[in-house]
Amino acid sequence: MTYAVRYYTKTGNTKKLAEAVAAELGVEALPITEPVSEKVDILFLGNSYYAFTIDPEVRSFIASLDKEKVGKIVNFGSAAMLNSTYKKVKAEADKVGIPMDENEFHCKGEFKNVHKGRPNEADIEAIKEFTRKYK
Repeated sequence: MTYAVRYYTKTGNTKKLAEAVAAELGVEALPITEPVSEKVDILFLGNSYYAFTIDPEVRSFIASLDKEKVGKIVNFGSAAMLNSTYKKVKAEADKVGIPMDENEFHCKGEFKNVHKGRPNEADIEAIKEFTRKYK
């Protein structure tokens, strides 16, 4: 299996999760400004809610993906208030013909004084465990 990890973050929370995923898979976590140029079986895509939706940069990144290079997307992320971005990411992935894995990882993320210290060490261990299912 081949993997890539890309993430979008404004606060650094999703980057922490992406780095844990990448370390588990033995690859590098890169921001979505780095295109997926190699063929991968699974793209782990980290993102979050911003103003009740995924960021336009995440939409653009997904639109730029080549369905011949990406086998499927595994969604992960963190957010202070809302939970899963799965439906929003899937809607964009459907437009380019890339399937989404039905499983995803989500945890609370710190924003201002809400969920202080999240993602924490337990969240990092949880995403590592989640990632191992794909090895």
